[in-house]
Amino acid sequence: MSNLSPKFLAFRNHLLAAVYSRSYHRAVALHRPSGPPKLSPYDVNCILRANEHTQEFFSGSVKSYDSNQLASNSPIEDSRSEGSCVHTSGLLLGIFDGHGGPACSQVISKRLMRYIAASLVPPDDLRQHILNGAQIFYRLMGHYQFQLEFVSEIKELYEKSFQQFANELTNTTLAGFQMHQTLETAFVRLDQDLSREAIEMPSLRTMSVAMSGAVALVAHIDGPHLHVASVGDCSAVLGTVTDTGQWMAKKLTNEHNSDNVGEVRRLLSEHPATERDTVIRGERLLGQLAPLRAMGDFRYKWSREQLEQLVVPQFGDQVIAPYYHTPPYLSACPEITHHILTPRDKFLIIASDGLWDTMSAMQTVHLVGEHMYGKAFLQPLTLPKNDVTLGEISQMLSTRKAGLQKKPLDRNASTHLIRNALGGTEYGVEHSKLSHMLSLPQDIVRLFRDDITITVVYFDSEYLRNCPT
Repeated sequence: MSNLSPKFLAFRNHLLAAVYSRSYHRAVALHRPSGPPKLSPYDVNCILRANEHTQEFFSGSVKSYDSNQLASNSPIEDSRSEGSCVHTSGLLLGIFDGHGGPACSQVISKRLMRYIAASLVPPDDLRQHILNGAQIFYRLMGHYQFQLEFVSEIKELYEKSFQQFANELTNTTLAGFQMHQTLETAFVRLDQDLSREAIEMPSLRTMSVAMSGAVALVAHIDGPHLHVASVGDCSAVLGTVTDTGQWMAKKLTNEHNSDNVGEVRRLLSEHPATERDTVIRGERLLGQLAPLRAMGDFRYKWSREQLEQLVVPQFGDQVIAPYYHTPPYLSACPEITHHILTPRDKFLIIASDGLWDTMSAMQTVHLVGEHMYGKAFLQPLTLPKNDVTLGEISQMLSTRKAGLQKKPLDRNASTHLIRNALGGTEYGVEHSKLSHMLSLPQDIVRLFRDDITITVVYFDSEYLRNCPT
């Protein structure tokens, strides 16, 4: 980033403004490729399935989850993380959408879950972990995908910060425990640690995290209790079946951007009336940043004096936004939703805005609902072990024949969503369109699609039917 000229930065910001505008995405949706497909169906499948992951569970309210991501940026600026809290029955799933580079999203995807997990451990148990010695940073979470290790110098810094946070948690009590407060504390504390680390140990690594940013969404599922904590514009949607058997999409998050009237009011209330016309300009924070809440992005949080001392020497004067008078302008405090799951709640979709730019919440729920039904027919037909009549077998075969017409190409629901997001038309998925969207040159692909990261979580209806709330 230090090698980018002011002119290039201005040009890049202009392009990003075009990409994020709603009118631009509507225009992109009308784009249709011409000429023969550049990729075969096999090539398309290899690209779409390269990063997919499925995890199954045999107890609790979660039956399984499917996750996947597809890059637009190089390197990809999205990250994801899924894991279980070792000392509770909770499951944590996160989507992290970076901007200004991948550094911040990569770091918080590895650290935030552990901050939350530590906050859920009873203080006495946490104290015992600390007394038992090193690597508490790694003992409180079980991850379901391979996690890259931090380099030694940064690993020690992060472990020290986490150790300090854990020590402070041991001085709290379980009395009056509130999940909302626990999630909020973890988000805000990690953001404070990112700031302090960059100030106390300024280096290329700490400053790259501090100067980039990320929006974040974390879902915590424990029995029937679903909590969603969100900072920015990732979204969570619940797929529910109504009394009449129809699919219903219940949105569990609000986007923190200039389209959110309540969010704009909150931001304006935190600054003098004299800044009313400058805090948000061109639908962006200080005319530059689309999300109004994010982690990192300390160029919108630090004082002008700190920026001049720490950042300007490395990145230049342009790092200080115009009309920068009363920081902080950006918050890392999450908005939190609590939902009690019922047997009618079938799945949860969490995703970065690369998905939501291309389809609505209701469209995603219908696609996953149809995928649930069709996926059953990917398995070989098995007859019941007990005696069955020829009529019953005939009925089973008729049902299977009808179902095979809806059999999806992908076992993974997140892959199914990405396929439809990029290649979907009113007549179904069009291979030529999908091939075109996947073969765009790297220098222009970001103008047509963003990074997409999705996790689809399936609930166990039988468990939810019998578990106490």
